[in-house]
Amino acid sequence: MKLKKHTKISFLNYGIVILFFIVVQILASGGMLTNSLRGQLIPILSYVIMALALNLVVGISGELSLGHAGFMSVGAFSGVVVSMSLAGSIPDPTLRLFCAILVGALFAGIAGVLIGIPVLRLNGDYLAIVTLAFGEIIKNVLNCLYVGVDGSGLHMSFKDTASLGLAADGKVLINGPMGATGVTKISTFMGGTILLIIVLVIIQNLVNSRTGLAIMAIRDNRIAAEASGVPVTRHKMIAFVTSAAIAGAAGALYALNYSTIAPKKFDFNTSILILVFVVLGGIGNMTGSIIAAALLTILPELLRKFADYRMLIYAIVLILVMIAGNNPRIRSFLDGIGKKAKKEGAGNE
Repeated sequence: MKLKKHTKISFLNYGIVILFFIVVQILASGGMLTNSLRGQLIPILSYVIMALALNLVVGISGELSLGHAGFMSVGAFSGVVVSMSLAGSIPDPTLRLFCAILVGALFAGIAGVLIGIPVLRLNGDYLAIVTLAFGEIIKNVLNCLYVGVDGSGLHMSFKDTASLGLAADGKVLINGPMGATGVTKISTFMGGTILLIIVLVIIQNLVNSRTGLAIMAIRDNRIAAEASGVPVTRHKMIAFVTSAAIAGAAGALYALNYSTIAPKKFDFNTSILILVFVVLGGIGNMTGSIIAAALLTILPELLRKFADYRMLIYAIVLILVMIAGNNPRIRSFLDGIGKKAKKEGAGNE
């Protein structure tokens, strides 16, 4: 019995993640993994998850979001607060990481609902404009946010640390524009890999479900989908909120890999970087997003030995990839492969 096309793609994605994990473990056990590359492992996993999340909106839903760094920052700082607040009651770092990721995803999902309710009823580029504004608003709010914890619980202020009114045993968790300092690094490569596999399971099952087919039908022809009785707003909301929650989980994983994390890290440039991963990997192509995010995250580090020229080489590589992707012969070749696979999949059904 031959597998269907989407099943093959799902297994391919799982295989890439598992192979990456095995290769890293072999390199680490053999002492061949440099400190710089070791430090890039969690960012690579975080950016891959972010690329998958954004591709769910851009590729599957057909909407353009320019503020996914905002959802990432919501998950990052809420995850940091949870992790540092529970340090005494939950000493196990693995369990604390799980709680931080879960809370980060929850808060980012709530933010996605608040943004999606008014915007997803509209057509055109309104979502891109609003998400762009959302990302900037969140960054500025976090620049003014002060959070502390003591024996009586959490304290919050938008003035300064003195306004928190912490007891003598209190600790400042978020210090305005300085962000979160003194964070205990609990993110692990194993935990990030498990999170990535869970995200792949969620996204691939959503895309291949009836809901996913309805979302893609809305993307292809909104009017025809509405005429067929498909609830457009609800299905677009499912994709958008799921994407926001996944971005929040990636943010929590990313933030808990550093001892200090500032709001400026999650600016407009980060959103554009994630969008670049999606575009170069192929809009709607989850396998391409995984590969592009991983390679383009690690590429600047691999080129670091070229010092003055590494960013120039990085830019040239991006340009060459985009030229190759728009080359008629290459596109024709890839389209031929896609049509052949589609015919085989139809024949197997």
